[in-house]
Amino acid sequence: MDGGVRLGGEVGLGAKEEIMEWVKAFGSLIGRVLLVLIFLNSGIGKIGNFEGTAQYMAKFGMPFTSFFLFGAIVFELAGSLSVILGYFTRFGSLLILIFLIPTTLIFHTHFADRIQMIMFMKNVSMLGGCLLLFSAGPGRLSLDYFLRRKKT
Repeated sequence: MDGGVRLGGEVGLGAKEEIMEWVKAFGSLIGRVLLVLIFLNSGIGKIGNFEGTAQYMAKFGMPFTSFFLFGAIVFELAGSLSVILGYFTRFGSLLILIFLIPTTLIFHTHFADRIQMIMFMKNVSMLGGCLLLFSAGPGRLSLDYFLRRKKT
């Protein structure tokens, strides 16, 4: 071998294949981070404005707003940190999925309001991103990958 850095130690990869492996690895890492930054920011924002967020939720007829708000914060923060670090990534993406479904259906279905239609479609797109992440996994630049390799 040429002594160069190999991603995952594949043997017999040509230069193009090796470059594409790095592109996939960094693309997965950057994609994971970009997908969930909104949830990390939102979870932190909810902590900073707990009462205001609970009041907003109550306007939509939600019962037990403090309970559901606490759950939303946990799901958003735990899910986003898990996905960013690539640690239990599929579980983290599942937390975001579970958060997104009721959030989308409760808060963003007033389709006469164009902004709400856009918010609905944004959430549907993020659902798609989380489904892709759940099915494909985090990629090579993740704690999941490095910890799995240490076991073998």
